Amino acid sequence: MNLISARRRALQGALFCSLAACALVSLPAWSAQQVLRVSAIPDEAPTELQRKFAPLGDYLAAQTGMKVVFTPVSDYAAVVESLANGKLDLAWLGGFTFVQAKIRTNGTAIPIVQREEDARFTSKFITAQADIQSLADLKGKSFAFGAPSSTSGSLMPRYFLQQAGLTPEKDFKNLAYSGAHDATAAFVASGKVQAGVLNASVWEKLVEQKKVDTSKVRVFATTPPYFDYNWTVRGDLDPALVQKLTQAFLQLDPANPQHKDILALQRASKFIPTAKENYDGIEKAALSAGLLK
Repeated sequence: MNLISARRRALQGALFCSLAACALVSLPAWSAQQVLRVSAIPDEAPTELQRKFAPLGDYLAAQTGMKVVFTPVSDYAAVVESLANGKLDLAWLGGFTFVQAKIRTNGTAIPIVQREEDARFTSKFITAQADIQSLADLKGKSFAFGAPSSTSGSLMPRYFLQQAGLTPEKDFKNLAYSGAHDATAAFVASGKVQAGVLNASVWEKLVEQKKVDTSKVRVFATTPPYFDYNWTVRGDLDPALVQKLTQAFLQLDPANPQHKDILALQRASKFIPTAKENYDGIEKAALSAGLLK
């Protein structure tokens, strides 16, 4: 190889490297992160959570160009810890779980969107007992909450019970924690407890799917509305990716057949922006119930 050819090759190599560097710079910052790691609080059976998330996961993958991996967890605390330790990027949280995540991450966890329904969420008190017609009738009865860290299956119902003058540990004959909303319905239907409470969304789904016999199990009280579920990202996630994810949720349109199916599985009419301040009331309720220090 002569000197001129060598110099030409060297210049071509330098030009190629320069172009490659420019191409890398032009890629979104999150492209270096190949996988979007997602999970959710286990407020329903793991198989149900995965079924509900699958189409949404495919949609988020298309919107971000990333591989989306959903990993179910065994309990609520695991989601909070995984966000705090950087093992999750995006998580479906209840209002109280978000408050816990905010505290655990020193305020860095960011709620990005909620379902429109979550701005006025409620819980349903259910029973199969003819002699239970109001909250006052629960005194001396056996009762089931969902998971201890559940906003709609434990915290807010407990708060409203206290407002009605009932202290669960003192006034109920027996107190159980079923672990999930659908499990609470099963507890009541089987007679394991005389009454229980679960969120309105799961109750409506169980009724629609005929997984609960409403000739036997009925709603006898409903809580006042409160803020609940949201999608939260870890605080150090790339801001451009956070924006991309936020827009992806907000662009879900019920008029689009594909989007309609995604929204139906999420039991959402649409997603709307949310903010940390929306959950201040839940934090106050948790403090009042002695669940936060």
